[in-house]
Amino acid sequence: MSNQKKWYLVVGLLAISLTSTLVIRPQDQEKMNMRGDKHMGFDHLKTTHHFLLASDGGAIQVEANDAKDSASRDQIRRHLRHIAMMFSEGNFEVPMLIHEKTPPGSEVMQKLKGEISYEYKETERGALIQISTANTQALQAIHDFLKFQIKEHMTGDPLELKRSI
Repeated sequence: MSNQKKWYLVVGLLAISLTSTLVIRPQDQEKMNMRGDKHMGFDHLKTTHHFLLASDGGAIQVEANDAKDSASRDQIRRHLRHIAMMFSEGNFEVPMLIHEKTPPGSEVMQKLKGEISYEYKETERGALIQISTANTQALQAIHDFLKFQIKEHMTGDPLELKRSI
């Protein structure tokens, strides 16, 4: 085999390897959703998650899909109220249990917990947690955490802040 063919083979195998580790397989997604349903207490099929980036942090928002689904709405509110409290204490156990790995940014967010504010707010169909900081290192960690969530949950939320002109 020529050196050029060997090179193409190595590059091809590397591409296959990277693709298989970067793409979330449907069975992995379903397992994550099942863990999420268990640890969040509501059905992911009846709700919609959003992870939103902001210039001072971002937000985690969860809404019941059906305006009449008060059971999901109430469970979302209980869960996000609890998560806001846990995150403010530097406890990121729930995302670790759901994703079976440490989400990027969470270790820095834990270390800089005193520099980050988590404000719980109720919405008509659920709730949100407004996350904010003035610390640039904490801001980067928050964005890393939220971008991870966007990708893992395939929410379609923007991965970059919109720049005003």
